[in-house]
Amino acid sequence: YALVIIDGSQRQVFAATDRFASETLCYSLADGVLRISDRADCCVPPDRSLDRQAIYDYLFFHMIPAPRTIFEAVSRIPAASGALFSASGCEQMRHWPLRFQEDRRVPFDSARQDFRRLIRQSVVDQIGDQSQVGAFLSGGTDSSTVAGMLCDVLGKPAQTYSIGFEAEGYDEMEYARLAARHFGCTHHEYYVTPQDLLASIGDIARFHDQPFGNSSALPSYYCARMARQDGCTRMLAGDGGDELFGGNSRYATQRVFQAYQAIPGPLRGLVEPLCGDGSLLRKIPLARQATGYVRHSRIPMPDRLQSFNLFLRLDPAQVMTPEFLDGIDPDEPFRHMRRTWNECPDAAFINRMLAYDWRYTLADSDLPKVRGATAMAGIEVGYPLLDDRLVDFSMVLEPEWKLRRLKLRWFFKEALRGFLPDEIITKKKHGFGLPYGPWMARDPALRDLARDSLENLVARGLVQSKFVEALLDHHLPDHPGYYGEMVWILMMLEQWLRGQEPAYSLT
Repeated sequence: YALVIIDGSQRQVFAATDRFASETLCYSLADGVLRISDRADCCVPPDRSLDRQAIYDYLFFHMIPAPRTIFEAVSRIPAASGALFSASGCEQMRHWPLRFQEDRRVPFDSARQDFRRLIRQSVVDQIGDQSQVGAFLSGGTDSSTVAGMLCDVLGKPAQTYSIGFEAEGYDEMEYARLAARHFGCTHHEYYVTPQDLLASIGDIARFHDQPFGNSSALPSYYCARMARQDGCTRMLAGDGGDELFGGNSRYATQRVFQAYQAIPGPLRGLVEPLCGDGSLLRKIPLARQATGYVRHSRIPMPDRLQSFNLFLRLDPAQVMTPEFLDGIDPDEPFRHMRRTWNECPDAAFINRMLAYDWRYTLADSDLPKVRGATAMAGIEVGYPLLDDRLVDFSMVLEPEWKLRRLKLRWFFKEALRGFLPDEIITKKKHGFGLPYGPWMARDPALRDLARDSLENLVARGLVQSKFVEALLDHHLPDHPGYYGEMVWILMMLEQWLRGQEPAYSLT
């Protein structure tokens, strides 16, 4: 939900969003005028100044985390938060505290029964009075669970929709087909092409109220559009399962690195000097791996999560112009992350990572992606796995049931064993990932669009020309899947500026 309560007698306004900001609210308060909207670009005061720090944050995160927006005078209410506006100004508050109950012990069979019941009830509630409801189906655990439960609730084949790509390592249609056959869904498929990208990149970039770099927005849009054309009025999405029950691979990876922190400090003090850049151990293959583990593990959380941040590895000073970086605070994204990480300091490591992802992965990235894609297609969306009752259930689940040693989402998979096909329970997570880099490397029209977009960022005084040349002519041909992500992020920034702020320039 997103709600606004106006108390005329007290001259106060209260605005709030739900636990994950599945619906959003933005506001500006300038010259005694309060503007509130679900879109940042709809409550901008006459001075439409852009926030350069927000642009930097976008390049860092591939989205702009709340409460900042691309507009200097506009803020976004963070997930699970509210704002009280009065004559004295604006007071921010969090209405849902992050409190995990980690000492609760429940027999597995009882927990499994409750879990399945809650999922089913959530699907029932999400259907509501809608007569034509479909489901996204990537073939992963979450979307397959929602699709299967939708069939069970309807008592007939559910309409399911999947996106494929003619690109090695990206197409997971076989798992979507497997799930559809298993549950008896009426299944629909669409294969996105490079021509689809050319036709839609600009429209999708400009549809969002600020720059948004999640490339899965494009295939999600085509999926939702297909459902809308079939007469569906509402789609159910599987978002949330990974972040509630421990399904992202980085949870296991970071547990391995976090184990280093259990080593006594004096021993670490002896080991770490041997792992420096000039250490002879770094010239020995196996020893080099061990020193790499130490070097990476000694970085505290959550900073460690950005160790492979593409923007940082490319060096912002080499990417952006000095004029753009003047006045930018490069530590601001890290302070934002640390504040989020410290919201539940006493929770188990896995729960702290989940709560962190509720902010950055769900509220600020995945849900805006799905919300934007479905809104652009003209169809409603619901998230059964983010039902409050399921969230509460997850917060009292034993931490070890979410990440059992290094086994991801152990409880979720075991509780649904027999309901989901075994092949889907054991498959690796994928989703609707877009093969933009490999396609661009071999498609002249996509390369031309990318070059035109990035060169325009150079003309605006944001990006250095020598970086664009190196990125497109050297880095991208060598590693299209890796560097294609940076091209996409920059291109979507330029495409948004063309639609919203075409005159913006630092030159």
